[in-house]
Amino acid sequence: MANITSAMVKELRQATGAGMMDCKKALAECDADMEKAKEFLRKKGLAAVAKKSGRIAAEGRLHTYIHGEGKIGVILEVNCETDFAAKTEDFKDLVHQISLQIAANNPSYITPDEIPAAIIDKEKEIHVAQLKNEGKPDKIIDKIVEGKISKWYQDVCLLHQPYIFEEKQTVEDLMKSVSAKIGEKITVRRFERWELGEGLEKRVYDLAKEIESELQK
Repeated sequence: MANITSAMVKELRQATGAGMMDCKKALAECDADMEKAKEFLRKKGLAAVAKKSGRIAAEGRLHTYIHGEGKIGVILEVNCETDFAAKTEDFKDLVHQISLQIAANNPSYITPDEIPAAIIDKEKEIHVAQLKNEGKPDKIIDKIVEGKISKWYQDVCLLHQPYIFEEKQTVEDLMKSVSAKIGEKITVRRFERWELGEGLEKRVYDLAKEIESELQK
């Protein structure tokens, strides 16, 4: 099997606009042949979806979801191009499915582009230190860290997460399939997730310490 490098994936993504995982899969299926991979993506309709990326998606829906008798709450904005598409059952169902994903998997970001560079650098630094402690050769550390960061994106980035009801596809794959079906660009603009009591225990502890400190003066 041909070795698929990150540079090859990046080149195919720039040429087609398709998602990173779709590009990686296309290259694997086509034995790293770039032209065949482009054709593979076109046949799957993924490159066609990418052509919509330049359009403005300013319509859509705000959606709220409450889970577990009020234990978890999500508010989400997903955009499409027209009010007509926003009212379709396909789009409304997609928005609801994404809200379930957020409630279940608690992502911190929508895509890796949102992650501050300092946080990514710190994550890499931690993995490098761990691998060196394990005695891994320096020449393979960068490659291993690249894989670990990619896996980390699947944990913290909504669009990179495996879809909770079909883990063979990502949330981004799900969005693309609906985008192809309704013929419009779809984007997740923003979301917030709340969990009952989140951060409360730490705040109570901090207040107790403050009171204790004052009494000791």
